[in-house]
Amino acid sequence: MSDNKGQVSTSYSDVDPQEFQYQKHMKQLRLVDSARIGLTAFSLLCGLTILGTSADTLAVYNNTHLSSDFHLPLWPDQFDLRPTVALVVGSTILVVANIVSLLSSKVKVLRNRTSIHTPLSFVAPFFGFTAVMISMIFFYAVNASTVDDTLQSWSCQWGYASMKGKPHFGTLCRESQTALYLSVILVPVQLIVITVAGYQSILERKTAAFMPSHKSGSPVPSA
Repeated sequence: MSDNKGQVSTSYSDVDPQEFQYQKHMKQLRLVDSARIGLTAFSLLCGLTILGTSADTLAVYNNTHLSSDFHLPLWPDQFDLRPTVALVVGSTILVVANIVSLLSSKVKVLRNRTSIHTPLSFVAPFFGFTAVMISMIFFYAVNASTVDDTLQSWSCQWGYASMKGKPHFGTLCRESQTALYLSVILVPVQLIVITVAGYQSILERKTAAFMPSHKSGSPVPSA
């Protein structure tokens, strides 16, 4: 019995407290990093959907818009395309920002350089959040106008009309609404990504403080 106790005490004494704390922080860091990458990938998919639906509605409008010289035009003369253009521009910036963020997390050369990886983890979602926020506010501000119609207001107004050819107002209405609703969802998502990136930066500093002397490099988990 006394020999067993001696073995147990010896095994506990062999555990390096610094190594134990390092592994503990690395485990937390991997979970936080996975959550950030997952949310970034979700934002990228939403941004691509917004870009696709908004760009499609603009393309349909450009292909079916006729001048006032034609009888029974499909679109009114007083028409404001700025809300849809804002969604296209905002989603483009969002997609680029999320791609940059994912590349900095997956490309080993960038990921192992904390001086590059950490700032991009903040800057990319911040640009994405700003772009989505501005485009959404602009969309609501212009769409609330009672003077000029927008692509969404006009297509949803005539969405019940059955058409054999384009523009298919019902489809355009659903595409416009999808782009807008996803933009609303992405505002808190991008804020969460920024918050998670901040927490990850704190964990990286704590992990680096417990890094054993025989280890070197960045504490960022490998991709």
